[in-house]
Amino acid sequence: MEGPMEGPMERSMERSMAGSMEVRAEVFPNTPGVTAKAGLTLRSAEFRRVREAGWRQLEGMVAKVEKGGLGTLSASEAQDMAILYRSAVSSLSVARGIALDRNLLLYLEDLTLRAYLVVYGPRTGVLENMAEFFRRGWPRAVRSMKRELLLIAVIFFAGAIAGYALVRRDLENFHLFVPPEISQGRGPGSTREELLNGEIFQPWPGFVDAFVVFANFLFRHNARIGLLSFGLGFMLGVPTVMLIGYNGGALGAFMALHAELGLTWDFLGWVSIHGVTEILAVLLFGAGGLLIAETILFPGRLPRLENLAREGRRAAQAAVGSVVMLFAAGIIEGGFRQLIAHTGGRCAFAAATAALWACYFIFAGRDGEDQREVEREDGVPN
Repeated sequence: MEGPMEGPMERSMERSMAGSMEVRAEVFPNTPGVTAKAGLTLRSAEFRRVREAGWRQLEGMVAKVEKGGLGTLSASEAQDMAILYRSAVSSLSVARGIALDRNLLLYLEDLTLRAYLVVYGPRTGVLENMAEFFRRGWPRAVRSMKRELLLIAVIFFAGAIAGYALVRRDLENFHLFVPPEISQGRGPGSTREELLNGEIFQPWPGFVDAFVVFANFLFRHNARIGLLSFGLGFMLGVPTVMLIGYNGGALGAFMALHAELGLTWDFLGWVSIHGVTEILAVLLFGAGGLLIAETILFPGRLPRLENLAREGRRAAQAAVGSVVMLFAAGIIEGGFRQLIAHTGGRCAFAAATAALWACYFIFAGRDGEDQREVEREDGVPN
């Protein structure tokens, strides 16, 4: 393996340094500035000569790990590599002050960067990190937010009850909760047959329209609402509460419209098949927003920014997982819902997904969680 000045580069550098000193000594024999530069060049060459063997040894170890992983090193080699890395970092710091050779500096910068990634870099790949996130990180984050999740659920369903009551009292109130781009022509003037045939049991539009066009629209719309409710937590949570409550009101308004026409059971089957996943995802976004607001208002024993960084990580983990839930909800709502043209089957599907999510968030990633919870409550970063 080549060192920093090995081969033609090394010979060229040595000739350049020697020639430079000879010319300066001959032309300016008594010039103090030139004498100082010649001395500096000599120190640079001596500096490289003494340390180059260690650099080459470190480079060989780094290349070995990059090719085969840390398992290719013995215990003594791993210990030596850490020592050689610290020595190389020290050499780089000194070289920046005395070395006249830019190639040497570039070599040391590259070597220390590669060694840093080997010594301190992540030990797992992308797929392993994703597996760990879904196995432990996401469910633990959700469980740690159970208080905020319960509060945001109360707000959502309170909005749903209010929307239902107001629309049942006067169907014209439907438009207060549901904008035209969401109602898509549905409203107080809709008939039972229109809702049954054009909405609840609408024929399947085909693969492209169902799984590509419509599912993509639903995902983007729901993700926008979820991310807004999460991000607006920085405004002390007030917009988050309003947005979640309003969306609950829209659900209640739709239920009241169908109940007025005797379609309550069919509507519940139509909305629950995807709604279990979709509504839970939106609630998790909202709970994350409330957690951020709570952290800003009540930082606890830690400084506000430090506590926000720590708690914000948990909120972000829940939000990232919620995006996956919204993607799944879009696929179910866009395509599979119309393939199950039976209310009982839709309700059974909804019950199965509810049980699946409940088991996942309650039981997944429980190993070692008790100790992590104690550390979090004591203010120790986990």
